[in-house]
Amino acid sequence: MLKKLYIILAFIFAALPLAAQNDQAVSFELKLSKQKLGINERLRVEFAMNQDGDNFSPPKFEGFRVLMGPLQSISSSWVNGVRSYSKTYSYTLAPKARGKFTIGQASIVIGGKTYKSLAKQVEVTAAVDKPSDQMTVDDVADESLHLVAEVSKTRPYLNEAVSVVYKLYVSPSISVSNYIPLDNPKYNNFWSQDIPVSIRNAKNGTYKGKAYRYVILKRVVLYPQKTGKLDIEPLSLEVTVDVPTNKRDFFGGRIYSQTNKTVSAGKRIIDVKPLPLEGRPADFSGAVGDFDFSVTTSKKRLNASESLQAKVEVSGKGNLKLFQLPEPNLPSSLEVYEPEFNEKVRTTLAGSQGKVSNSYTVVPEFKGKYPIPPISFSYFNPKTEEYITRSSDEIVINVLEGPTNGSLGTVPSAANRQTVVATGDQFNFIKIKPNLTTIGTHYFVGTSRFWLWLLLPLAFIPIAILLRKKREAIAGDVAGNKIKKANRLARKYLSASKKALGDKDSFYVALEKGLHNYLKAKLKIETSEFSKDKIDTLLSQREVDSATKDGFIGLLKNCEMARYSPFSDVQMQQDYDKASEVISYLDKQL
Repeated sequence: MLKKLYIILAFIFAALPLAAQNDQAVSFELKLSKQKLGINERLRVEFAMNQDGDNFSPPKFEGFRVLMGPLQSISSSWVNGVRSYSKTYSYTLAPKARGKFTIGQASIVIGGKTYKSLAKQVEVTAAVDKPSDQMTVDDVADESLHLVAEVSKTRPYLNEAVSVVYKLYVSPSISVSNYIPLDNPKYNNFWSQDIPVSIRNAKNGTYKGKAYRYVILKRVVLYPQKTGKLDIEPLSLEVTVDVPTNKRDFFGGRIYSQTNKTVSAGKRIIDVKPLPLEGRPADFSGAVGDFDFSVTTSKKRLNASESLQAKVEVSGKGNLKLFQLPEPNLPSSLEVYEPEFNEKVRTTLAGSQGKVSNSYTVVPEFKGKYPIPPISFSYFNPKTEEYITRSSDEIVINVLEGPTNGSLGTVPSAANRQTVVATGDQFNFIKIKPNLTTIGTHYFVGTSRFWLWLLLPLAFIPIAILLRKKREAIAGDVAGNKIKKANRLARKYLSASKKALGDKDSFYVALEKGLHNYLKAKLKIETSEFSKDKIDTLLSQREVDSATKDGFIGLLKNCEMARYSPFSDVQMQQDYDKASEVISYLDKQL
């Protein structure tokens, strides 16, 4: 009996702290690291509560950029039988401009009730000077991380190659664990060609006279298509940086602090010079570079009706894909077919180099000699700053055997004509005795073929009725039709990406193009100038559910990340399946 009493008393005393905790007033408040800071400083915002809650909703932090957060921390302890509990959501913010801003209310649900924090005002002043020994993790990251766009030429000629190399410089005192492209530049008024970076190895270099490590993220060759000052949009990245602190762990190792930093290469401006008008040849077609020119034929001696290949070729270094090849002036008695265009061009940081050619199939019809007159090709050399014209040699095609041109249907002259003299019975009548037979009369009406053609249409009536009922059944299956339509759409827009499975670059380029083409066709818009935020807004306006919308935006982000990060075949297959599913869901909702 005494033992049972001890057990009951133990339960009572154990329940007392819980009851005290439940009776404790709920506290949910906003805490700021400072209420006045410089524009170059960071603000720490904490939302603290004394009881556990759900559905935490932060404010929008207008006027600030979120660098880190939300970071969640929980503290729980027992002192003299009394439990102490604390839960905190913290953010690290960077001000965008000077002025007074309000950190709005946050809300959370505790015990079935919604609690809101009080708003607080923060004043952002001009940049302040801080002692070097008080530098924060973000300050160290700001000074140790730089994204640079190196441009080969700032004053090129029109259609002259300009290379842009994006390098991320990292100080040896910090390390980068991850980076995500935020905004890829669009090269308006340029013809661009990406040079893939297959391996991103860190190299040693200098930046502003200091030792750094750097990695090449992106390389592109640009050919300006417009004169004047042109903008090269910046590349922006969100980089996760590990910064060492002055603290040590139990084993004496340095403790690192992690922060996120947004870096941008900055906008670059190049001044494009026009091509000079003085000395410009009449046949100039826009070729800029250093080229060789040739016209060759596969044969110079052949028979009529045989074929030969006449090739017009330009080789060298320059804008090989941006001009037209000259056309040969062949004699009219040679049958010439449409040319076949061939190119073998590779692009390096120095520009495009290789050769392009038009190959004409030529078939002579008559015997004789046919000269192919010389043709010329003009280009502008930006190194010597002058126009150069190269001409081909005359080529003579010798057709050895075949009909002579003009020999068929010739009429002798009047001087060579002779008088026709009759010799008596030179012409006689031919008498033919006719041998005629009676053709029988045949009638179609009443024959078996007549009745077959008459009754055959009647036999198709039951078949037509069955086909009509089947079409009505298919039309009545609304859900099935939607699924079939969605599957057809997915196959239509994702066919190119399916063929490229296994090739990361080609697959994600085709996948991104397929997703944009789907939106272009479905929403009747041009998506080439739309960012992910604008696409998000468009889908929200059309009441697309958040899961489908997030899936679509996530696929676009994967397409961008694939240019800089390795992706496995399994990930590509998953993204392809996800794209099919998202298009199916979107088609049902749009």
